[in-house]
Amino acid sequence: MAWALKLPLTDEVIESGLVQDFDASLSGIGQELGAGAYSMSDVLALPIFKQEESNLPPDSENKILPFQYVLCAATSPAIKLHDETLTYLNQGQSYEIRMLDNRKLGELPEITGKMVKSIIRVVFHDRRLQYTEHQQLEGWRWNRPGDRILDLDIPMSVGMVDPRANPTQLNTVEFLWDPSKRTSVFIQVHCISTEFTMRKHGGEKGVPFRIQIDTFKENDGEEYTEHQHSASCQVKVFKPKGADRKQKTDREKMEKRAPQEKEKYQPSYETTILTECSPWPEVTYVNNSPSPGFNSTHNSFPVAEGNGSPGHQPEPVVQVADNLLPAATPQDAQQWLHRNRFSPFCRLFTNFSGADLLKLTREDVIQICGPADGIRLFNALKGRVVRPRLTVYVCQESQQAREQQQKHENGDTASSTFFVYHAIYLEDLTAVELTEKIAQLFNISPRQISQIFKQGPTGIHVLVSDEVWLVSEVVHY
Repeated sequence: MAWALKLPLTDEVIESGLVQDFDASLSGIGQELGAGAYSMSDVLALPIFKQEESNLPPDSENKILPFQYVLCAATSPAIKLHDETLTYLNQGQSYEIRMLDNRKLGELPEITGKMVKSIIRVVFHDRRLQYTEHQQLEGWRWNRPGDRILDLDIPMSVGMVDPRANPTQLNTVEFLWDPSKRTSVFIQVHCISTEFTMRKHGGEKGVPFRIQIDTFKENDGEEYTEHQHSASCQVKVFKPKGADRKQKTDREKMEKRAPQEKEKYQPSYETTILTECSPWPEVTYVNNSPSPGFNSTHNSFPVAEGNGSPGHQPEPVVQVADNLLPAATPQDAQQWLHRNRFSPFCRLFTNFSGADLLKLTREDVIQICGPADGIRLFNALKGRVVRPRLTVYVCQESQQAREQQQKHENGDTASSTFFVYHAIYLEDLTAVELTEKIAQLFNISPRQISQIFKQGPTGIHVLVSDEVWLVSEVVHY
């Protein structure tokens, strides 16, 4: 066997002895490989080309992680040796994750006998999808209203305390557990990998997900914010029983490969061990203190008063709370989003000022936030008013005004009576609501109003109740 080595023979190379050392190494390679044909990948897999363990950083030597998480699902046999494992899951099926205490005796005594909090997430593996994760999840929410991406199977779980699932975070669950006790958590993933593929013509490969677990211990303020450990694994989710078929297909493909080819692939393990990773970045929430970027007032319906006719219906003037001003800074805009219940979108609008948000069109907001939240956010940005279901006008008549009106109708005298009507805006269309608003308008107790009548076209009086539709504009009491 002949080897050809192209190396510039400078004085430094010759003096260093590199040529002699490499020649000796090549002789060792020939002895290890023996006779016969072999590929360059076989050569590169030999120990001489591998990094020796003694050269690894001291931090990675004999490092024992405090916790270990084991997903009870088999890994795929069609993964090459140096690639990350891949596990197939069925949509909606419960899978056990064993939460194991891996500490040595005396290690981390501050959590001995105490609870820790773990957060489980299903996130995208591809970086391209990670950048648009919020839009992807909101699109999924719109297509699957009322469903969650990740759920806990509480009846099957053991050792789990205070499980929680935030309605706005469809892909996240959290719970407390005691590391000294047996803990097994069963999860269900309800999305499938092909729901997030760019082209959906059938037969395309689904995108991989990551199941990540972050564990925290209590701080001095008894809040679970001190990070202890994070680990994750790569999974793909199929429709029910699709994961079993895919696992079987991969196994049959591997059985047909030559023995030399099989050695390049990992064996299929019965369980999946989550490997250590960086903690998932949390959204930094700002406080809710008042900001100069806000115009804070109370919601109210001012009552229009004047000498207008009951037939004239002015638009209700509504003052909207927390109007976002164009001069608001990005920090002010973040606070405004929190105060108006748009916290899930704070991360998306991190660098948006008040002017940036106000420039968004209705179509822009709906495309970013989805139809439901998008319309709500657009109306809040533009200060849109919700119209009342009905506007009625009431007038308080005195006995003297009533007598003068009667004389005018009989033709005895000219009318000098001046009636003032007050607008009342109704939303629920109930007699109780009308009674309370009339009492508030004239500063009396609702108990003083025994009955309310609406005046018909021929002067008859109809008793107002929840069954009677309030269509008349003039109400006497």
